[in-house]
Amino acid sequence: MSPAAYLRGLKPDWLRDPKVWRTEVLAGLVVGLALIPEAISFSIIAGVDPAVGLFSSFTMAAVLSVVGGRRAMISAATGAVALVIAPLNREHGLGHLVAAVILAGVLQVVLGALGVARLVRFIPRSVMVGFVNSLAILMFMAQVPEVRNVPWAVYPLVVGGLALMVFFPRITTVVPAPLVSIVILTAITVAAGIAVPTVGDKGALPSSLPVPGLPAVPFTLDTLTTIAPYAFAMALVGLMESLMTAKLVDDITDTPSNKTRESIGQGIANIVTGFFGGMGGCAMIGQTMINVKVSGARTRLSTFLAGAFLMVLCVVFGPVVSDIPMAALVAVMVMVTFATFDWHSVAPKTLRRMPAGEIAVMVITVVCVVTTHNLAVGVVVGSVTAMVIFAKRVAHVAEVTPVTAPDDATAVYRVTGELFFASSNDIVGRFDYAGDPDKVVIDLSAAHIWDASSVAALDAIETKYAQRGKTVEITGLNHPSADLHGRLTGELAGH
Repeated sequence: MSPAAYLRGLKPDWLRDPKVWRTEVLAGLVVGLALIPEAISFSIIAGVDPAVGLFSSFTMAAVLSVVGGRRAMISAATGAVALVIAPLNREHGLGHLVAAVILAGVLQVVLGALGVARLVRFIPRSVMVGFVNSLAILMFMAQVPEVRNVPWAVYPLVVGGLALMVFFPRITTVVPAPLVSIVILTAITVAAGIAVPTVGDKGALPSSLPVPGLPAVPFTLDTLTTIAPYAFAMALVGLMESLMTAKLVDDITDTPSNKTRESIGQGIANIVTGFFGGMGGCAMIGQTMINVKVSGARTRLSTFLAGAFLMVLCVVFGPVVSDIPMAALVAVMVMVTFATFDWHSVAPKTLRRMPAGEIAVMVITVVCVVTTHNLAVGVVVGSVTAMVIFAKRVAHVAEVTPVTAPDDATAVYRVTGELFFASSNDIVGRFDYAGDPDKVVIDLSAAHIWDASSVAALDAIETKYAQRGKTVEITGLNHPSADLHGRLTGELAGH
């Protein structure tokens, strides 16, 4: 390979292919526009000035475009984080909020380095489907207030925006349909002088860039104890949302991501955001879907440009952006909602074939998220429910079967299945302690011992036979089971 060809290979896709560059730039512009009303809304939830949420979205996107582990994912100020830190701001002020954001970032870096990202693989598919569907429902519900008690002209604008996004791609896909919809609806409302709610009605846009500095709080132990619970909650919620969103993007793009790098990157981004006086954030499912699924972005360039365009639009083109009708952005988000929802998961054909437990986990996840508006709660409850259902199902797999003995003085039992806390207790009652001969052989060659509860159950069986003057021989243990049994047997009796 020639040096020139080697250097060309080092270039990112968006530098080597003009089509990729165009896609990434236009996707970043669409997402930047969509971020503005969202960031302002989340600022209101957190009880801070709209500029704080806008600055947070800029710094989160810009930093994670470099240090993040999932290309094309969008991170910014989010509603989940705003809900967590709102009480802190209400009770102690912006300084404590900013300090909590920085501490949350530090905690995320530590958790990421400790490998917390690996826990994502323990989240069942049914929880993931419930997570996606509940996000779609929340996104749709967030648009309802924007079409309630509004001028009648809002409704045809929303319908027109949806029609443009459905039919325009049939003409060309060079320009993202959401961008076309936003531009055309803005032009119509401005040219015709139609009075409808606009982006400017959400709050004043910033007129200058953020300036770094330290949070205005006393650096004392009292401050640390005040912000620590909120910081820890924010770190967990932010990581959970980001890692789940990253996994979703992995599936959509059929490309892997570095979850550990993403976890550490989220922490770095929140630290930087805190020093710029921001409210922090995490991955945003709605804007990520606009970027990846609707606009077709695949590189870090779109992530960076989403934040960069956001600041440029606010600082340089503030008056123009303020005239964008909220109806245009509502139409975009409704389109994203329908694209995000996993319609296959609720199809009658799927529901007839899916095990009842899987459906229950999906529904419980959705209900918890929609009820609490907290994705972390839904994922945790859904995962725990799935584990309980799995444990209950596997518990019935363990069986005890009498087999033919070599002589009348010996009884042989064959145990099959997985022995753990939910199944091991059941096997204790499967033996004929009074009727068996003096020697009993328990064959575990088709079983596996997973925990101390199983060792304790086997000890209990030996004790019951010993009380009747009979001996027990345990055979067929595989190496891990033999090691665990050898270390714990005889050591678990109650005192």
